[in-house]
Amino acid sequence: MQAHAPATVDGKAPVVRHIDTGGKPYVFITIDDGAVQDPHALQLIKDSGARPTLFLNEQYVRGHEEYFKQLQDQDNLVIGNHTVSHPNLAKMSYAAQKKEICDDSDAFVKAFGHRPTLFRPPFGNYNADTQRAAADCGLKAVVLWTAAVNDGVVQFQGGAKLKAGDIVLMHFRKTFVEDYTAFIKRAKQDGLTPVPLPDFLA
Repeated sequence: MQAHAPATVDGKAPVVRHIDTGGKPYVFITIDDGAVQDPHALQLIKDSGARPTLFLNEQYVRGHEEYFKQLQDQDNLVIGNHTVSHPNLAKMSYAAQKKEICDDSDAFVKAFGHRPTLFRPPFGNYNADTQRAAADCGLKAVVLWTAAVNDGVVQFQGGAKLKAGDIVLMHFRKTFVEDYTAFIKRAKQDGLTPVPLPDFLA
């Protein structure tokens, strides 16, 4: 199944917070930042078959490129852009936002051999300049989320379970194993299959 990101309009990358899966029971896991490189992540992701999308900050990747490259190469994971230093973009000028975003992509081309096509704004904060800067840095979509995992608990923005098309947020934190495990368990409980986000935002 290959679907496409909505078109860029007026030079602004579209904002995506939920995926139309065409009635299929699919859910999407995304992992942000990269601050804690859990040694168990590689095996856990491999065993789950879930193929998360990683939205990484260059400040955390620097010096740990090999760790993230292993994740990318082993499971064909897609690495997305999350800015260099995780600022609140909505409070910055267009030029400052563009530098944060483009520099992150440039670093990842060098580190991983691919230019990111998906972007997640830190804290989910963005404005029209963010959308323009993302598009100008070659990114196809600004990706938000509809559920999050914190301290081993899946939290929903609406309702009491995961729904088809939900984009789930978690982080590279000390609680990586319990967070990731909680997501896999919850997806199964709610009758959903995790699939790669880029399959629907090509």
